[in-house]
Amino acid sequence: MDFAASEPASQRTESEPRSEDASASPAAASAEEPDGAAAARAALETAFAAPEGTSWNRVSAALTLYRRIVLLAVAVPALLLGGAALWVWSWPWGLVWIGLVAGASAGGWVLAERVCASWGYAEGGTDFYLTYGVVTRQLVVIPYGRMQVVDVTSNLLEQSLGLATVRVRTAATTADTRIPGLPLDDAVRLRDRLAARSETFSTGL
Repeated sequence: MDFAASEPASQRTESEPRSEDASASPAAASAEEPDGAAAARAALETAFAAPEGTSWNRVSAALTLYRRIVLLAVAVPALLLGGAALWVWSWPWGLVWIGLVAGASAGGWVLAERVCASWGYAEGGTDFYLTYGVVTRQLVVIPYGRMQVVDVTSNLLEQSLGLATVRVRTAATTADTRIPGLPLDDAVRLRDRLAARSETFSTGL
């Protein structure tokens, strides 16, 4: 009888510290971390959001292929010529060079898709918005009235992929703002719209 009565008591004394430990466990403490990360992510997306009433227009996925071809055009000669020269001079340094170039090329190959996805532009009521960047994100706002020259360029590789780049030169700075990786037809239409709006806002109409 005494043993049967003491058994529930022992069960109760064991269950109480267990409930306290569960509330103070590292797993419970870390449960708040995803919420904090989500809040930081939401704040970041808000800071780099498109202007109200618009959404980001993304560039062509062919920009990823373009960047990878350019990467190979630079990396392969650097790998072969630099590696051969260093191998003749000191083969350990040749191996180091090959490893560095191969590692950088692999990173650039993987990053090319994310860089392409980061580009976006939006046409607001009075300003043109551009966002891009993976490691360092940027949001550029260009008033239509400050635009001086809007043109379209397409090098041989871009032409072969059906791509073009729209460049915008402003009165405030000598730096160019560019939107790469646009289908040629879209680039021409964007150029015409920006040129028309720059004339309208510069004349105060």
